[in-house]
Amino acid sequence: HLDELRARLILALLGFALAFGVALAGAKGFARIILAPYRAALAAAGGGAKLQALQPAEPFLVYLKSALVLAALLGAPWILYQIWAFVASGLRRSERRFVHVAVPACAALFVAGVLFFLLAIGPWMFGFFMRFDLGLDFLAYQPGLGQTVDFILALALVFGVAFQAPVAVFCAERMGLVSLPALRRARKYVFLACFVVGAVATPPDVVSQIALALPLYVLYEAALLACRLWRTPRKT
Repeated sequence: HLDELRARLILALLGFALAFGVALAGAKGFARIILAPYRAALAAAGGGAKLQALQPAEPFLVYLKSALVLAALLGAPWILYQIWAFVASGLRRSERRFVHVAVPACAALFVAGVLFFLLAIGPWMFGFFMRFDLGLDFLAYQPGLGQTVDFILALALVFGVAFQAPVAVFCAERMGLVSLPALRRARKYVFLACFVVGAVATPPDVVSQIALALPLYVLYEAALLACRLWRTPRKT
């Protein structure tokens, strides 16, 4: 069993190394995708607040970071397959069936959360930062390239993870940790929690907070619907 684990890890690392080699060719274009929210806000503001490189090697480091993130995305299917090939032999048939549903759902929700931030929340957020007036006439808004990329990647990850909430709710209900009636009774608390998450994860902009809170609550309702449909017996 340990020999198989070692072999799977080696295969996963080789796949990531191959993906990294491919990602080096597209890292510059991927960096532009990462910075798309800032570029959209910059275009809406009419220019002016361009990014600046604060260190000599900062553009190259951003290029390498973009390549690593792109390699992780490209290599994720192969790496997940190696993990699945290792653990599948120890799962029951019902558990494998559940994983076949949960894993694609997690991947789709993660991508949806990231795209939602890059296309919707991100431009609003940077637009708010650019327009915010601190009242200092000697202040110039010119954020650093590396810090902006880190900021966008961190928030994209936060949104991707936040969109996993329906899967977490569904798994908790299927494992018996919480019942469906209890989840229904908790709707008003979940609704409030969604707005708290929206307030914490976004700038003090009401539109941005609502834009995150409402999709989270809709996903919660979708999880309740999935729980109800999963336990409904099929008609023969």
